[in-house]
Amino acid sequence: MTTVAFIDETTAGARSDAWHLEIFEERLSLGELLRRRVFQEVAEYNAKQPEVFTGLVRPTDAEVAINGFRMRERRRVDPEKQYELAVESFGRNGFVVLVDDRQIEELDAEIEIRQGTEITFLKLVPLVGG
Repeated sequence: MTTVAFIDETTAGARSDAWHLEIFEERLSLGELLRRRVFQEVAEYNAKQPEVFTGLVRPTDAEVAINGFRMRERRRVDPEKQYELAVESFGRNGFVVLVDDRQIEELDAEIEIRQGTEITFLKLVPLVGG
């Protein structure tokens, strides 16, 4: 079993504190790592249902807030739907994924999981007027 660190960053320089997830496999596809990350953050949100969802992608009917996405009404978030939104966002370059500072460009790319592996999700901010 290996502990992997997940970090969110933006091109504006904001960086979240790392959170960790235990992985039992030595190799996983990026798509599977993304699925596990999304399912974990949705499970944590659904357990407490705070006002702000602090996940990778915005749930339907939520608005952007300083620390995440403000839910218009507290409700359970569907992990499958969040995963679909994350895959769509990755496909349209809403974020890039760096594994130990190396960009992974395909969801089916196999990633070697080692102790201390750091996975960064760099959220891209669209340019104004671009």
